[in-house]
Amino acid sequence: MAKAIESLSPLDEQITKVNHRLKLAQLGLQIERRGKRLGLRGNFPPKPSHFGSTPHQQRLSLGLPADRIGLKQAERQIKIIAGQLLQGTFNWEDYVDFSKEERLSVVELTRKIEAFERHYLTTGIERGDRHPASVHTTWSGAYAPYFRKLMAIAQAQPNLSIVELIYEALETTRAHSRSRQVCCTALSALAEFMDLNLPHNLKEFWGLYNPSRAKERRLPSDEVIVSGFGTIPNPEWRFVYGVMATYGLRNHEVFFCQYANLIQSDRDDYIEVLGSTKTGCHGVWPFYPEWVDTFNLREIQLPKIQTDLTQTSLQRIGQLVTCQFRRYGLPFSPYDLRHAWAVRTIHFGLPDTVAARMMGHSVAVHHRTYHQWLTHRDQSQAVQVALSHYRPISQSQ
Repeated sequence: MAKAIESLSPLDEQITKVNHRLKLAQLGLQIERRGKRLGLRGNFPPKPSHFGSTPHQQRLSLGLPADRIGLKQAERQIKIIAGQLLQGTFNWEDYVDFSKEERLSVVELTRKIEAFERHYLTTGIERGDRHPASVHTTWSGAYAPYFRKLMAIAQAQPNLSIVELIYEALETTRAHSRSRQVCCTALSALAEFMDLNLPHNLKEFWGLYNPSRAKERRLPSDEVIVSGFGTIPNPEWRFVYGVMATYGLRNHEVFFCQYANLIQSDRDDYIEVLGSTKTGCHGVWPFYPEWVDTFNLREIQLPKIQTDLTQTSLQRIGQLVTCQFRRYGLPFSPYDLRHAWAVRTIHFGLPDTVAARMMGHSVAVHHRTYHQWLTHRDQSQAVQVALSHYRPISQSQ
């Protein structure tokens, strides 16, 4: 305990000691410092006009300064509040003036979101654990859409506080869906940035959605994939299709690859996905190798689209590929080519660690996502491949 406290500031050390005494007293409340202010955390009854009726973990702002005198006042205040909670007499209105709960104009809210965007992009890139393109893609695809909803609601209902707006925006998403989960993540991040005291942790509203429970897909067979190639009249988009089918690339990755080895046919036919993509630099080998020639991939013909990531995003590039698949009437999505490639590597017996590396994700994601898509046809094919190497016991003696 003492060793952990040594790295804290003098005030944080004092807060830790006070919280230790509160824990021993079993008051169920803790003091925490949020910026330059002190507050409480513990199980409180729901705030008026908010969801639910059961006490749950919440924060209560004491409005006290984060200094030695404020801490003494907080310790006295916490004993009073603990007594009220025990006797059932606690009332939020004694501590929060709901008539003055913060309301923001659309202009003010826009500025807050713009400030959060700058913060998110700057810190995400500076951490260095994610590529800048990935940070920008996550913002535009997973955060910005829900903030636009938030602003639309603020414009339609200017009487709502910022906290009420957040819950209204959350309710626009379908329960137990991925959009609900992403919305919770985006709005929680904004609330933390704005130092809002939400009455409910938004993760409580995630529901039963679980990304590991991938829906069964009817992936195109190899014959259908080869046939689909011939239905695309534009040679440049045929090249995109062929590369995705042969190398299992993401939509946008086709435009950020080093294809030098394909041009020099005497070399290994692997291609290199460049570091400007979502998952960084990694090499990929063809499955099937003969598709390199079947799809004429040695003649590099990429569509001339905007790939300057200061002018566009990986997400927009990916959407353009999807639109082209629809335009040519292909009966499956671009990602189905990627998924079919992944299942194909399983048939080949390629180790998951290698396949996952080539696909640019973790082994856990690879196994969780693709192994459960193996159909009866896939399993039967894998068994036949395994048995082709089998020698009866009588022959092996």
